[in-house]
Amino acid sequence: MKEEESKGTGASGETAVLPETAAQLVELERLQRALAEADERGRSHWEQYLRAVADLDNVRKRAQREVEAANRYGLEKFVSELLPVKDSLDLAVQNAGHADAASLRAGQEATLQLLDRALDKLGVRAVEPDEGERFDPARHEAVMTQEAAGAEPDSVLKVVQRGYELNGRLLRPARVIVARPPGSKP
Repeated sequence: MKEEESKGTGASGETAVLPETAAQLVELERLQRALAEADERGRSHWEQYLRAVADLDNVRKRAQREVEAANRYGLEKFVSELLPVKDSLDLAVQNAGHADAASLRAGQEATLQLLDRALDKLGVRAVEPDEGERFDPARHEAVMTQEAAGAEPDSVLKVVQRGYELNGRLLRPARVIVARPPGSKP
């Protein structure tokens, strides 16, 4: 039994490895400290990870709330700019029965000016190419082509409908008639 105890076999049947020299004992203690330090760093890193995940989730939720608020209230400025236009149209409809053509036209022009100012404040700009300007498929839509002896081929002959852009982003292309060389087929 003495021989078993010296080799590390205890009464419970477990084998314990006993260091044979003082150097091994020192190395074992160093390794145990290193393991404890590594465990502590691991716990610290795990806690940092959990905090970072929570912070990221909070940022995501805050951004989502801000997007929802922008969607909900973003139209507020747009609507407040258009309300005077609606008021003007309501007034025109109320007075249409007893107004002459000249006053109706003046009212329509005033309403159009209100609408133009509102769109301008909102950053909406008209895309209206000049006659003779080169056709740009990124900003223009060709509704038809037409022979034009005096015009440069692939140039704008006429604007059928204005286009519009919002803060530099095209909302609707200008619809145009485009010149084609004489004798060419459409």
